[in-house]
Amino acid sequence: MTRISVKVDGTTYEDEVEPRLLLVHYLRDHLGLTGTPIGCDTSNCGACTVDLDGETVKSCSVLAVQADGSKVTTIQGLAHDGEWHVLQKAFHERHALQCGYCTPGMIMAARDLLRENPAPGPQEVREALEGNLCRCTGYQNIVRAVLAASGQEVSS
Repeated sequence: MTRISVKVDGTTYEDEVEPRLLLVHYLRDHLGLTGTPIGCDTSNCGACTVDLDGETVKSCSVLAVQADGSKVTTIQGLAHDGEWHVLQKAFHERHALQCGYCTPGMIMAARDLLRENPAPGPQEVREALEGNLCRCTGYQNIVRAVLAASGQEVSS
């Protein structure tokens, strides 16, 4: 067992974990933060995307011990004082989800894009989200939601 200290969604946690424990399992099983889904366990789908020290990572490809001393933001940490993050609102308002399984990862990846490029074009949004797979939607509403969150309205 290895002792780690991780700040997740503003709260510091200190735990003993097995060195082989994946960050996604730590978040879900140890901390009860089930908003980050386990998708493929191979880092292909992006459903488990979180922010680790300002970088977007697929939490199924990071060991919990690698996050020791780090700051992690999950989809659950985006809302403040009961108010959804602008991306969460935009995804809801633009119907950018169906089953919702990919949505946390899509929103976290889109958040990273908007930090780097506050006014992306549609193609830039598509490229930024290419590591996140959705099996339900046609992606068009996802792109529209990200553009809307950036303050750009798009016509149908």
